[in-house]
Amino acid sequence: MDAATPTTLTLEQALASADGVNSSVLISREAAAQALEQANVARAGTLPVVNLTGTQRRSRNLTILSTTGALSETRPSNRYDGRVAGSYAILNPQLLSARQAGRIGAEVAKVDVLVTVQAALTSVAQAYFGHLRNLRRLDVLDANIARARSLHELARNQLKAGVATQIDVTRAEAQLAQAEQARLQQVTSVMQSDLVFKRLLNLDPAAPLVLADFPLARVDVTLGSLGEGRTMFEQRADWLRTQKALEQSRLDVRTATFERLPTLGLAGDFGHAAANYDDDGRRKVWTFGATLTVPVFDGWRASADRGTALSRQRVQQARLNSLELQISSELRLARQDASSRFAQIAVAEKNSGLAEEQLRLARSRYNEGVADNREVIEAQTQLAVAADNLLEAVYQYNLSRVELARAKGDVRAVLAEKEK
Repeated sequence: MDAATPTTLTLEQALASADGVNSSVLISREAAAQALEQANVARAGTLPVVNLTGTQRRSRNLTILSTTGALSETRPSNRYDGRVAGSYAILNPQLLSARQAGRIGAEVAKVDVLVTVQAALTSVAQAYFGHLRNLRRLDVLDANIARARSLHELARNQLKAGVATQIDVTRAEAQLAQAEQARLQQVTSVMQSDLVFKRLLNLDPAAPLVLADFPLARVDVTLGSLGEGRTMFEQRADWLRTQKALEQSRLDVRTATFERLPTLGLAGDFGHAAANYDDDGRRKVWTFGATLTVPVFDGWRASADRGTALSRQRVQQARLNSLELQISSELRLARQDASSRFAQIAVAEKNSGLAEEQLRLARSRYNEGVADNREVIEAQTQLAVAADNLLEAVYQYNLSRVELARAKGDVRAVLAEKEK
């Protein structure tokens, strides 16, 4: 494909690619992978440990006689040991509980990825609609310029016909200059929104990109259901993440409590010993033992660990309670905002229609020579404002639907709301 050929991107494609290329999502996935490996490290303490060792030593001992103080040397000797050594914690409640807490920690990190994905999808959808708004604003400004040029040409013709004055031409020319200046400023805004969108999707800033239009169906969301109870919370990744973190904190409390319990472990080794590793006269050697450890006094470390863990549990419980209130508020506010934005579109459309009619009447009066072009210029300005307000109302409505979808738990739900 030619590098200069613009790539057309739909909102569905943008949201689908954000999951795999957004830097925040990629970083969160690596954090989840690290959390999983940390859980594996915690699990390793509850499994048997087996090592194979081979040692070849050469030594010479020196003895000091206690009676005379004379030195007595021995001849150098060789010793080879080849052993398999192992140990296993048969009973260690603290390690078992820490392994479970580590596993929950890995699950928390996985849900963190979902939280990051939703945040990235929200940013992508907002940037998508924002860039579309800026592009549509160029069309509005082009229409303003076309009307201003038409009025300027009309004023010049009427000046030649003797039914208008030079000030009419000057006013029309000034309005044309203002419209052209506004468009130049908007070109910069378009470039800025284009670069922001490309950065979110890790796209080449210099590559030409065209966004496909995505008109959302205009629906009053107050006609739908909001959702109640735990189901409303369970659809939110951040609530699931906080719930898992609370579960992990409870396991941390149990782990700290288990520090006071006895532990039982086994250790042993088996192998052969000889003077040298290649000797034929190797003999079997082995050791085996069990260790029972009963905590008696640890300087109140276990109590301090448990107190810290209990404090973290209370913090997580408070966060969960606060998040549930936040989710309930976000849902209600997002629903109200979407409903309000829906109603504002109708008002903006009515104002735009009235502005067009006002411009038609003003041009008619100017063409008939019963008024100067100040009414036309004012009407064109009002129409430009009304057209921009309508564009902004649609954009704000689109943002409100994205926010409502995010508040419900999945930004991708907005894809099903495309206008048929």
